[in-house]
Amino acid sequence: MLHSLSDPETRRRTIVLIASLLFMLIGTGSIYFIVIALKPIAADFGWPRAVPSIAYALQYAGAGIGGIFMGWCLDRRGMGVPAVIGASMIGLGGILTSYASSPFELYLIYGGMLGFFGRSTLFAPLTANITRWFEHNRSFAVGVVGSGQGLAGMIWPQVFHHLIATVGWRQTAFYYGLFALATMLPLAFILRQTPPAAHKPVAQNAPVPPVLKHPPMSPRALQLTLSTAAIGCCVAMSLPLAHIVSHVSDLGFDPARGAETLSLMLACSALASFFGVGFLGSRFGGLRAIFVFSTGQALLLGALAFVESLPGLYVAAALFGLGYGGILPCYPVIVRELLPAAEAGRRTGLVLLFAGGGMALGSWLGGAVFDATGTYRTAFLIGVAFNAGNLAIIASLIARTPRFRPAFA
Repeated sequence: MLHSLSDPETRRRTIVLIASLLFMLIGTGSIYFIVIALKPIAADFGWPRAVPSIAYALQYAGAGIGGIFMGWCLDRRGMGVPAVIGASMIGLGGILTSYASSPFELYLIYGGMLGFFGRSTLFAPLTANITRWFEHNRSFAVGVVGSGQGLAGMIWPQVFHHLIATVGWRQTAFYYGLFALATMLPLAFILRQTPPAAHKPVAQNAPVPPVLKHPPMSPRALQLTLSTAAIGCCVAMSLPLAHIVSHVSDLGFDPARGAETLSLMLACSALASFFGVGFLGSRFGGLRAIFVFSTGQALLLGALAFVESLPGLYVAAALFGLGYGGILPCYPVIVRELLPAAEAGRRTGLVLLFAGGGMALGSWLGGAVFDATGTYRTAFLIGVAFNAGNLAIIASLIARTPRFRPAFA
């Protein structure tokens, strides 16, 4: 799919692709720390689980709001500014988490530093930026970068679980912050490079061949429709991501099994993103690809609500990962297929704002429903209902969209 590395431009593309993947992988660790540390933090302070769940939710909400600003920075100045800000804030946020002593401090760190200024620089800017580097392998490139989230979930829960058991959650947060600073700042300087397309002279008013000649509705209406759809899939997505470790523990299994379940889920999500998005997106388009992934997510979230055996949890979590892993990487692909390319950063950021809102709602919902009922089953089933709404919206867009032409994927 990639040309020979003897070509200088191909080498630059490959280096930026790898740097984007690593930046995503390292920065996404901030999400999984609070997932693994949720019960220890709540127990340490005597807080209900809703408190760390709210911190997790605020990180997504802050990232969604900040993603619009970071997308605007990307459209105007390139990836350099968002990358440096994100590397600094994720590193410092991890360090300051180790000193948190009140819910307000935890909320401020997760909503502001790790959310608005941290995670906002990851998915939306990185995937929008990589579409400018890979015009003819766009779905593949977005899938590779998006797989960083799944790889992070495969690696970080195990690392955090081991360190928390060994040195405690405070020292673990401190070590993660130092590591993020030391690794992400050098990567940020690689990501400052300008995409090759920006160097090519383009005739004024020259036509650019779109993937789809006739979008199903106006750009504003399509933006709103995609953003609304993102809420439904992400409420369903965040419920097991935020609570599967606690859910497995509540079923009577060792917390280590919960970390393993999460890692397995996210390893499969990385496979779906790395291979599935490129395969389905390049052949059938982003809308049809996301419909397939979202269907799988809905079915397996329903299964997770009823499975109680450890082997069953492993299988359901793995299949859930294969479904959910391809969903978010499809949105930048859809934006580039149906909306103006020059506005890809901010428009992707806006979709991810609503997606972050859905993630925040789902993570809070899981904690709140558990506190009210003592189980996660009801919360998982509510997530299935939200997912069904996402599928209805995507299906309506597919019905109004001409058949995808793969020539420009």
